[in-house]
Amino acid sequence: MPAIDLSALRAQVAALARGTRRSAAAAALPFGIPAIDRHLPGGGLALGAVHEVAGGGPEVEHGAAAALFAAGLLARRPGPVLWIHGRRDLFSAGLAGAGLDPGRLVLVRTRRGALQAMEEGLRHPDLAGVVCDCEGRLDLVASRRLQLAAEASDVLGLVLRQSRRFADPALVAPSAATSRWRITSLPSPPPLAHAADVPGLGRARWSLALLRCRGAEPATWTVEAPDAQGRLALAAVLADRSLAPAALRVLAG
Repeated sequence: MPAIDLSALRAQVAALARGTRRSAAAAALPFGIPAIDRHLPGGGLALGAVHEVAGGGPEVEHGAAAALFAAGLLARRPGPVLWIHGRRDLFSAGLAGAGLDPGRLVLVRTRRGALQAMEEGLRHPDLAGVVCDCEGRLDLVASRRLQLAAEASDVLGLVLRQSRRFADPALVAPSAATSRWRITSLPSPPPLAHAADVPGLGRARWSLALLRCRGAEPATWTVEAPDAQGRLALAAVLADRSLAPAALRVLAG
């Protein structure tokens, strides 16, 4: 049996590990906010993966913020978007305001077969992403099937969780999703920061909470909703300060 060159073997393993890290970094969609991208494995939201997004408070039922969050992400990905929805209609002007051209949407309206339709859509690599409105439970078996389908195609999958109950245990039940996000609307700032008495609303503001993510700790940021290019921004009260990420999470929480 020939002798094994351990030093060469270690070098080969290290090279493979570096290549894996480079692939993981490339297979992510950055938020464009350093405080968030540095916190996430790969420098952004993992592609070829399924992510759960839900609203907080009243948002948990109608899910408008979660839909805008998904629209902003997919606005920055090329290709058509498969959007599976059930009891609610999509507000195309709102999606367009978050940067997602409604002409890119392929709409499927179903309730009972929503997760099956999502799994099928995730198998098509030419899609920018698949969004699915999901009311009720997302169990480990169903979520694992979605995750495997996404991994095979590198498509971004977003499950928008909804419920008629604020503290629905189904929203926190274990699943195979790569990450879980919660979005809660905050009071909007005045349209002019230097003239607080001017009537009107500024850009919508959210508390963006990362509840669970493989390879990252939970964290919360205060952000402004997507602009016409689909990009989030740190709220002005935080963006003008030089704070460590840990301090940002404490202030935004």
